Amino acid sequence: MTERRFFGTDGVRGRVGDAKINPEVVLKLGWAAGRVLGNGHGGKVLIGKDTRISGYLFESALEAGLVAAGMDIRLLGPMPTPGIAYLTRTLRAAAGIVISASHNPYFDNGIKFFSADGCKLPDSLEEAIEAEMEKPLATVPSDRLGKAERVDDAAGRYIEFCKSTVPSTMRLRGLRMVVDCANGATYHIAPHVFEELGAEVEVIGAEPDGFNINREIGSTHPRTLQKAVLESGADLGVAFDGDGDRLIMVDHEGTIVDGDGILYVIARSRLESSEGLRGKVVGTLMTNLGLEMALRELGVELERTQVGDRYILEKLKRNDWVLGGEPSGHVICLDRTTTGDGIVAALQVLAAMVFGDATLRDLSSGMPRLPQSLVNVELNGVAPAVVMEDDRVREALAEAESLLGESGRVLLRPSGTEPLIRVMVEGTEASRIGEIAAAIAEAVGRAVSG
Repeated sequence: MTERRFFGTDGVRGRVGDAKINPEVVLKLGWAAGRVLGNGHGGKVLIGKDTRISGYLFESALEAGLVAAGMDIRLLGPMPTPGIAYLTRTLRAAAGIVISASHNPYFDNGIKFFSADGCKLPDSLEEAIEAEMEKPLATVPSDRLGKAERVDDAAGRYIEFCKSTVPSTMRLRGLRMVVDCANGATYHIAPHVFEELGAEVEVIGAEPDGFNINREIGSTHPRTLQKAVLESGADLGVAFDGDGDRLIMVDHEGTIVDGDGILYVIARSRLESSEGLRGKVVGTLMTNLGLEMALRELGVELERTQVGDRYILEKLKRNDWVLGGEPSGHVICLDRTTTGDGIVAALQVLAAMVFGDATLRDLSSGMPRLPQSLVNVELNGVAPAVVMEDDRVREALAEAESLLGESGRVLLRPSGTEPLIRVMVEGTEASRIGEIAAAIAEAVGRAVSG
């Protein structure tokens, strides 16, 4: 794979106004994508976004670039990322584009692409788009310019799809739940899905103002959901991230059930149902060892990939398996949809509760959880490779691995979405792994400082 200027592990992402995410680059990106995905024949492209203020800016820039390349546009407005993937398939579009920086703060933004089948673009197409961006922008003749229209029923279409991923006999009557929309793209979708299935829903994080997306709320700040569940006496809570492809759940006692726990519940439910579970479950290097142990008890193997939902998806598709995810809450149910979908994953857990007549705590308690310590260290402009190859960092890693032996593991990696080095230590003793993680983070900090 060639080195890329713009695309990272999940599309193009950065701080608004920087070298990757500014109006000039995004306009050119739209034009280049139109040239590659339209293959000179035009076609239809969907554009959706989350609720951050810069979405208006980049929506207009993308629209201009795509139209200049001869592509027609369908504007979806605020829409969860998985909803855009779904609508790209069902509206027979050439591609879908998401304007979102997912769980990042409002001052970041990004551009993600889906192919006509609702899956993320392969590396080859991303590389072709980057190559096209090196060329001078040339507008097609006026009689071939694209047009733009709004899709007025986008939200309703996606709501109905989400409900279709569980049995039509499922009812949530009598279930009280808190739904945290992170002031993001699910704010006008998720509450309706659960309410229409009969749940009594208390909604938080559903008042986006362009600046409050993910701010002390949503899947990256689960304490807000925990507090709301305990104060309301709800049966459970669900928190999404800003673009709706992640979720974290909270049981009635306020205990967090992360992506690993959700994967365990869904895997067990599939095994106990008539449909069964096809193949292995796919996790990442960050997946808790407790999930691997719990799945083994069920007779299911866990296979790991590098961090990033695209790698999970690639392995699932390559092997014709159906279930995978990350601790952060990216959960992919390929027997239901084509990408990670927070609402769809939540519904699979709710179905397990309803048809198993069990609480979320009952269902998730079968998975032991080994303590993990995760520390993020800011790079402050230093290249990740410089830090990873620093002798002080290597010595700290070697010492940590020696201390842990076979009772734990260490993972040091650059973030794919933020300028950070992530330090993760897992083992049987919480206090000990915290000390080890802090020592490695200190060495990383010295490497960053020079």
